Amino acid sequence: MRKTLGAIVLSLMMVAGLHAADAEMYGLKKGTPEIKSAGPLAFAPDGVLLVGDPKSAAVFAIATGEKPGAPDKAKFEITSLREKLAKAIGGSPANLKITDLTVNPETGVLYLSVTSGDKPALVKIDAEQNITPLKLKDVAFAQVELSDAPADELSGEGRRRRNLRNESITDLAYADGQVIVTGLAAGEGASAVRSVPFPFTTGDQLSRIEIFHAAHGRDEDYAAIRTFVPFNIGGEPHVLAGFTCTPLVKFPVKQLQSQEKVKGTTVAELGNHNQPIDMIVYEKGGKTYLLSANTARGVMKISTEDLEREEGLTEPVKGGGTAGQSFEAIADWEGVVQLAKLNDANAVVVMQDADNGWTLKSIALP
Repeated sequence: MRKTLGAIVLSLMMVAGLHAADAEMYGLKKGTPEIKSAGPLAFAPDGVLLVGDPKSAAVFAIATGEKPGAPDKAKFEITSLREKLAKAIGGSPANLKITDLTVNPETGVLYLSVTSGDKPALVKIDAEQNITPLKLKDVAFAQVELSDAPADELSGEGRRRRNLRNESITDLAYADGQVIVTGLAAGEGASAVRSVPFPFTTGDQLSRIEIFHAAHGRDEDYAAIRTFVPFNIGGEPHVLAGFTCTPLVKFPVKQLQSQEKVKGTTVAELGNHNQPIDMIVYEKGGKTYLLSANTARGVMKISTEDLEREEGLTEPVKGGGTAGQSFEAIADWEGVVQLAKLNDANAVVVMQDADNGWTLKSIALP
């Protein structure tokens, strides 16, 4: 049936009202978020984009205003992505870096955090594969500053000298009304997990963490989680986290929200001289898997069976060996530098070729 002009206007007003109600419900106010660095990305409900800003040691929640779409039908294939991103935001392709890639699960629209030289930007790729900068002027947003962030200055000696503020946020995710943020805190035992209620009605709850690093054969509390996923184990919410060199460690969320320091359970050692980039969880053939993209060891499909066991790895794993959860290498996914879950059947990846060119594509989950 053809709609009258009045009906169309009424429909648009209802949609606008819903978006306004969502923004008000989450405490978002119109303004211009002053993002100093474009870091990890994730989505909260109702199309609210979460942006980690390590330089500011803050998390922003930004209303995208997207209406629910058809994420199951989303498909992508964009070659020469580096050049196309540079054209969209300005600057040289050679100076472009992608920090993170995420998907609005309600629409299938992609978002990337990008840096061109020292200029941060957020970029949107819609269902028609149009690449556009996300406009941040006069948007509904909120922000929360993290407690006990490292000072914004160089520290350390020799090749270890670096600005720890850049690692104040290494990953983030929304889970069960909380925004979970990983990274470094100031002081000794710097590795930390923070939990922030969403909406941002209060500040963060900080827990410092410790792990047994099997490849190093010792307990450690100074290395940041590089990537993680929220994961229910035995009916209890957990953080399943990957670290450099590459232990996989579980932490009960209940402990992270109630204790000043938490020692995780190391459930796998996936090989040294390696850093996890991204992790996603998916189901296939009645089983649940963890898919991890890595800097030196490619993409791994990791079993999640028996994760509820209490015991973890307690003995060193030497010589670049592996232990704990079983996994298989996905050889076809060569060169993956960004990974996100697109829908129940597909992932979306950025692959880098031998000439440092980037291709963004959707691909069936293995």
